[in-house]
Amino acid sequence: MHPEILSLSLYMFVTSCSPGPNNVVASHSGFNHGVKKSIPLMLGVIFGFTLMLAVVNFGLINIFNIYPVIQKILIGTGTIFLIYLAYKISFSRTSKENENLKPVNFTETFLYQFLNPKGVIVAIIAVSNYTESGSNFINYSIWMLSIAFIFAIISIIFWTLLGKFMRKFATNEKFIKWFNYVMSTLLISCIATFYY
Repeated sequence: MHPEILSLSLYMFVTSCSPGPNNVVASHSGFNHGVKKSIPLMLGVIFGFTLMLAVVNFGLINIFNIYPVIQKILIGTGTIFLIYLAYKISFSRTSKENENLKPVNFTETFLYQFLNPKGVIVAIIAVSNYTESGSNFINYSIWMLSIAFIFAIISIIFWTLLGKFMRKFATNEKFIKWFNYVMSTLLISCIATFYY
């Protein structure tokens, strides 16, 4: 067992369940497309984040330490993508437009995890604090990845259901328009946290 399992669990809970790009997009998808059509997005986040964490854990962290500019490039690229995504969310206003708008698919969400600034930062901090290069490396890594996987599932399901729940209050087009504006604003506000 990992000696800091409580600290690791709390870290993964807070970072997974707090507002971030994945959670905001999941709520938007649950609101506009429902839970069933959001399943590919949810699976993309769960498996994409876990794989990205594994990639950082088993080698990318060393590259970031040697070439910190790569991390900055990833954060910059992710930021540009989030601005584009916020724009798309902000202007998907009406029910008819949302019916024609396809939900984010598994591949897009899965690949985005490698550009998600919050996810990359969370992974680097987790690997730096909860693994060690000694004889316990594999054991600690398995615990970290397992806990991250569990909280990724809990978080993405919660935020998708939250979006679906909010849909019950969508009695007119004005509410839908303002919900999308709020989601877009939350997504933009996530960007600010990447640079502190």
